[in-house]
Amino acid sequence: MTDIALKLKWTVFGICVLVAAIGLGGLTLALAGDRSPPAPPVHYRGLLNDYTPSAAVTTGGPYEMRGKWALDVYERRGTAKFSAEMNMETSDYGITQLNSAGQPTVNKDDPTTRGAHTHHISVTDGVVGTDWTGCPKFSPAVTGGFVVTGTAFITGNGSPAPFGNPSPITLCILGGASVKFANFTMTLGAPATKHFGIQPIHGVVVWCAAAWELSSEDCSVQE
Repeated sequence: MTDIALKLKWTVFGICVLVAAIGLGGLTLALAGDRSPPAPPVHYRGLLNDYTPSAAVTTGGPYEMRGKWALDVYERRGTAKFSAEMNMETSDYGITQLNSAGQPTVNKDDPTTRGAHTHHISVTDGVVGTDWTGCPKFSPAVTGGFVVTGTAFITGNGSPAPFGNPSPITLCILGGASVKFANFTMTLGAPATKHFGIQPIHGVVVWCAAAWELSSEDCSVQE
């Protein structure tokens, strides 16, 4: 290789290194100067834990309800998809309640008398709104959040629910100053009310994230 060719090679290499350094420096400055607020969360995950009304309202009740849920919000369209998986069984209150034969609804020594079963709940037509004034009241009071309304398809032990489908559903994601999105409620309409009751079913927000699954601080304690 001639001296001229060698010098040209090293000159080109030096220019490439300089350009790369300038690019990285510009990127660093851009990131340092970016003061835009973080994107709001669009993915939510959590748990639900509650009770149905007594047997006078819900056959076999009151049931314990335990499960998990997931909500994905599509901001541009103002829509959302929701799913929940839960198990139910008669609470200890059933021990004190008598059936038509005069026997306790639940035998404390026989777990099979608790009527354990499962439900899967799916919502694909959710509409996102910001008017949460119709959501349940809490103490301490919540200070903000959003609402999703739609129609729910519900299973019973993996088959279509015996009380029928679909049912209207209202989801409330609420919170306060320390945790922006902390509380979850799910309220179902007829025909699902025959089994779950008309009251909101309560739960908690465990995790939320912005697009690309970037974890958000809006669902954790901020002191």
